[in-house]
Amino acid sequence: MENPDHILIVDDDRDIRELIGAYLQKNGLRTSLAANGRQMRGIVEDDTPDLIVLDLMLPGEDGLTLCRDLRAGKHKAIPVLMLTARSEETDRIIGLEMGADDYLPKPFAVRELLARINAVLRRTRMLPPNMQVNESVPMLAFGDWRLDTVARHLLDADGTQVALSGAEYRLLRVFLDHPQRVLTRDQLLNLTQGRNADQFDRSIDLLVSRVRQRLRDTAREPRYIKTLRSEGYVFSAAVTLAAGAP
Repeated sequence: MENPDHILIVDDDRDIRELIGAYLQKNGLRTSLAANGRQMRGIVEDDTPDLIVLDLMLPGEDGLTLCRDLRAGKHKAIPVLMLTARSEETDRIIGLEMGADDYLPKPFAVRELLARINAVLRRTRMLPPNMQVNESVPMLAFGDWRLDTVARHLLDADGTQVALSGAEYRLLRVFLDHPQRVLTRDQLLNLTQGRNADQFDRSIDLLVSRVRQRLRDTAREPRYIKTLRSEGYVFSAAVTLAAGAP
């Protein structure tokens, strides 16, 4: 492979990061290893990776803090796959809220990790045309809201900015690109996270709830995101293109 993808593995457990690194190299990827946030930042600055595998439970600055800081800086476009030693739903949703592109609970098979890495890389590089930001029309308008697709925040009717996490932005963008269309949980997970839902995965439902809060919407009488029992969700408002920021 002439230009193998560069994967940065950030884990304080030396055995784990070396095991992952060796397996990924064996499968044609280039790897860098870091034990903490300081080492991670140095590698990101000197040799920007194509994806970061980031452990949640790091000493000092934990994975959530590092992911949040990454999303706020110049390297915010680097995909992040979060590793967590716990499988609680709260950990998953917080990681996604902080901007992680996917998560994988420990213990895991390195074969599954490789599959997740490839899925995230494919998704970030091969989004359908209607998921690409059109720089000539950076605003999408619906109801009392506009979504700034460059700065990735909402603007209400008064022009007040409402911040969105990375996961919230991706979910809302999928809805706005597919208005008046029923989207199943599997479809939403595939479009936002590049994977399928398992039977007990409620992360999409929790994200929908949080996006509704940002839109000042309610589940009981929704104006924007409606729940269709046993089917999924539908974005019911009309979406138009707006020419620019206020």
